[in-house]
Amino acid sequence: MSEVIQKAKLAGTTAPVLNRLTTKQKNDALLAASNALLANADAIIAANGEDLERGRNDGTSDSLLDRLKLDQSRIAGIAEGLRQIVELTDPIGEILETIERPNGLHIQKKRVPLGVIGIIYEARPNVTVDAIGLCLKTGNPVVLRGGSSAISSNKKIVEIIHHALETTAVPVEAVQLIEDTRRESVDVMLRANGLLDVVIPRGGSALIQNVVQNATVPVIETGAGICHTYVDESANAQMALDIAINAKVQRPSVCNAMETLLVDEQFAANHLLSIAEAMQDAKVELRGCPETRKLLPSAKEATEQDFATEYNDYILNVKIVSGLDEALAHIAQFGTKHSECIVTENKEHAEHFLQEVDAAAIYHNASTRFTDGFEFGFGAEIGISTQKLHARGPMGLPALTSTKYIIQGTGQVRP
Repeated sequence: MSEVIQKAKLAGTTAPVLNRLTTKQKNDALLAASNALLANADAIIAANGEDLERGRNDGTSDSLLDRLKLDQSRIAGIAEGLRQIVELTDPIGEILETIERPNGLHIQKKRVPLGVIGIIYEARPNVTVDAIGLCLKTGNPVVLRGGSSAISSNKKIVEIIHHALETTAVPVEAVQLIEDTRRESVDVMLRANGLLDVVIPRGGSALIQNVVQNATVPVIETGAGICHTYVDESANAQMALDIAINAKVQRPSVCNAMETLLVDEQFAANHLLSIAEAMQDAKVELRGCPETRKLLPSAKEATEQDFATEYNDYILNVKIVSGLDEALAHIAQFGTKHSECIVTENKEHAEHFLQEVDAAAIYHNASTRFTDGFEFGFGAEIGISTQKLHARGPMGLPALTSTKYIIQGTGQVRP
């Protein structure tokens, strides 16, 4: 029996137990896990050091190493994320709708756990903790399959959380880590029908497309982020500069970072140079369309492939457009339905953009970097869904629930 099948079965046995737990019992388990992570931060950092050394030896880029790195501050943030989940309302058991039928039937629609959740992700060990916290709060057993680049960190984190759960009402077996990092383990997860109720991929485009195209288990698609910021003719120049820098530079390795800056031609004539200089000061490589390169001769040529690439790095495409319509057309062609932004003082243009752009999160005069469960007030997130079924955008606790109908009668039979 493969590791995946064995651990998925084991996780499934805990579902009835989790379903019976009170909110306090689940919260107590999350607090125990949070405290354990803080108490064992040095051990986590040591394990993470093994991953970082392996990554550097393998030639991993600095931006991806940044996603992988854990230090005291980041571990404190991860532990705090669990505490924030504790403070959130438990959705399980919530009555969403009550129906009284003419025949006397009393019908209620109730939130219930989604089931055994499989999560496939890459070089972000914080996802391990976020996923455990959100799944346990919603009564879902979880099977985690992280990437090989973070295996030492993930094993240590899960080991610590397992020890913490031993003192709580949450079964240790509810949290399973697949330690086999070969691609075959992913293939098994994608076809573990009857053992996994849903698979959620988190990572780059190649990982997500592999899951979406090959899974027979239901999938919640979290999409790659080719995010755009469109600077309209009427934009406030300082605001546009601040938003563009933040969206690209604040943390370029994440999915809500900007990959392409679209600039109205009139604005570009007056202000593009100052944005470009700020980007170059931040060590961002610029790739531009022909019109951009007339204003910025040092920019490299941007190809169609560049506009279709999620860099997760200090690289930015710049395209000068004739106005809002051309910007919308570009986003429709190259966007991944993740996060899109317009910077403008023109109310009509803003409303047009917000109405027409098809994405999970659409911004007016704010950085795309806010597409995040923490920033939306959800605590940690399980991912950012770019699909339209079940959940869309940052997925907090309600996204990890399903519903069932509770029907109470007094002996009714259907005529």
